[in-house]
Amino acid sequence: MKQAELIPHLFRTEYRKIVSVLCKLFGIDHIEIAEDLVSDTFLLASELWGLKGLPENPTAWLYTVAKNKTKDYLRRNSLFAQNISKEIKYTTTTSEEIEIDLSVRNINDSQLAMMFVVCHPCNAAEAQIGLALNLLCGFGIGEIANAFLTNKTAIYKRLQRAKEKLRTEKIAITQPTASEINERLPAVLTTLYLLYNEGYYSPNQDITLRKDLCLEAMRLTYMLVENEHLNTPAANALLSLMCFQSSRFDSRLNPQGEIVLYQDQDTDLWNQELIEKGEYFLNQASEGNTLSKYHLEAGIAYWHTTKADTDKKWECILHLYNHLLLIEYSPIAALNRTYALAKARGKQEAIKEAEKINLSGNHLYHSLLGELYMSIDNTKAITHFHNALALTKSAADKLIISNKILKLMEH
Repeated sequence: MKQAELIPHLFRTEYRKIVSVLCKLFGIDHIEIAEDLVSDTFLLASELWGLKGLPENPTAWLYTVAKNKTKDYLRRNSLFAQNISKEIKYTTTTSEEIEIDLSVRNINDSQLAMMFVVCHPCNAAEAQIGLALNLLCGFGIGEIANAFLTNKTAIYKRLQRAKEKLRTEKIAITQPTASEINERLPAVLTTLYLLYNEGYYSPNQDITLRKDLCLEAMRLTYMLVENEHLNTPAANALLSLMCFQSSRFDSRLNPQGEIVLYQDQDTDLWNQELIEKGEYFLNQASEGNTLSKYHLEAGIAYWHTTKADTDKKWECILHLYNHLLLIEYSPIAALNRTYALAKARGKQEAIKEAEKINLSGNHLYHSLLGELYMSIDNTKAITHFHNALALTKSAADKLIISNKILKLMEH
């Protein structure tokens, strides 16, 4: 991997790990200090690696420099060291004697502890998710604003208020109790779900498939199911969904980097190992009596890994969407349902249902109606595709839509 690609990749995968360890060490009052120290570490890497080339082990280099910067900071700030010494239960304030443990086990423990701190119920659900995306997932303000369909200023203020609330409530960064797990796990799962979706399809950028984000979401979710106290049916269902979706990675882009629609994908490129893992975690999720949206979405994703284009497949997908919309309605899920409806029962019925949703300001709405009207009313299809073209921000989507318009006009 080239340096220009490596540093952003390591920032995504390592920044949050080191921040979690330092936050656990310093306490909730000093989140910004932890973030600043790690940011300085990556800034130094960007400068030095450009001049001297990559170190033999870039990750180990980052960990060593982060440790040294932390100890230097403690050495220069004896008052800070004295304050945190009480929190971390050390008998000395000598910075050299403070253990900065960046072992795999402590990183995992710290990240799990941080997951449940940032999802504390003292903050509203949206603030919990935004804070977790920022601290645990390394999301920028713009990306979080996109996830919440709001502006950067609103998100910045929301994050600052959420951090201040955690300080005011004096939330300790420790492993969650059984009652805390029940209260906060839904917000943690939602955060990981949003992280995965940001990687799988990001309308905010021209990079439609960002495997690093998806793999990080899977890694964090796997951390949950590996922990005996967090290994719930919903967590397994979410991991199952991620496995099924990821199994079609290689078929979603052609050699030119262009998006390949589901019906045109080369099924031989689907990853059977990931499909089998998805089936395994879906079976694990079947224990108990709770049915979450992740169960239903995993079921839908499972049927999308079934190669045969049969009536049974689309009727099953339609049934799962019907149930999903009852549990948690969303306009996008309703749109996706109409595609399954078209496959199961014909385009005319699907058009009626799609037009009821009336998401006239959404490019996906017009793209779907363009698809449904093709061969029924090509003039209406072209009109909807033009509307979709005007609304979409993604270059990849623009290319697909433009090609469809050209094909329709040729006929």
